[in-house]
Amino acid sequence: MSLSADQTVEALRAAGEPTRLRILSLLGGEELSVMELSRILDQSQPRVSRHLKLMTDAGLIERFPDGARVYYRLSHDAQARRLIDTVLDILADDAGEADHRRLDDVRKEREAAAADYFEQVAPQWDRLRSLYVSESAVEAALERAVGPGPFERVVDLGTGSGRMLTLFGKKAKMSVGLDLSQNMLNIARTNVSRAGLDKVELRHGDIFSTRLPAASADLVIVHQVLHYLADPAAAVSEAARLVSAGGRLVIVDFAPHDFEHMREAHQHRRLGFADAEIRDWLTGAGLTPSAPIALPPDNEGLTVTIWTAERRAQSDRKTA
Repeated sequence: MSLSADQTVEALRAAGEPTRLRILSLLGGEELSVMELSRILDQSQPRVSRHLKLMTDAGLIERFPDGARVYYRLSHDAQARRLIDTVLDILADDAGEADHRRLDDVRKEREAAAADYFEQVAPQWDRLRSLYVSESAVEAALERAVGPGPFERVVDLGTGSGRMLTLFGKKAKMSVGLDLSQNMLNIARTNVSRAGLDKVELRHGDIFSTRLPAASADLVIVHQVLHYLADPAAAVSEAARLVSAGGRLVIVDFAPHDFEHMREAHQHRRLGFADAEIRDWLTGAGLTPSAPIALPPDNEGLTVTIWTAERRAQSDRKTA
């Protein structure tokens, strides 16, 4: 479906201002908050908010609240994205290079804060998780969702202390765990060794660019990782890329909540995820989602949700 002449004019008019073009270029990289955009652009938040509202109304970008903060991303509409990409492709803007350097500074500060946090809490990581919901209940539900196996290859992205590897490693011929924290990897190595698992490879790796072969795992796990990320959709896409035909991706994370203190106290960037949001990411990555499993806390706290999706085998696609 194409844009009408009126829609095209409206979209071009909304984009037709230097600051708005800079914003579109920045949002092409990741989701950003008003505060982050204001800092990068060196403009007041009210001024930036006015630009964002005009482009949101024109369908060029999408606004989504997350706790007390509001984030923006480029529209998922195919025609709107085509128009944005065309405009940005022909744009030669020196100011944009400076913007992206400042965006890199924001990312580095964000990553440094998260890294410091992980290094401090690594020894108590599993105990920290248990504060939110019974870990035994989560793991029991996770085992039911994943099935009995056996698995050819399990990949755990953001492996942390290696708990998912010790939980599923005995059902797999080979397992791989990736994490950006060397301290976490050291703890994972200790835990894997204590579990008597010798077919496990632990790597220092980035969830956004794993450098693992496509369709190389029949079970990919992303356990309590997405809420720390600036671009969780990109992480889901990369995780889905690794899933082989007939294989499964499992995501464990929080349902939407309003525990705003989690941002500063525990470096959470997103305050949970809605089922529809995760479903859209999974289907967009070519997977077929199953019904999510919600696990409310034992007491007052956060609900944990398990989302699973499969990549259909070729024979299944032909008969569907």
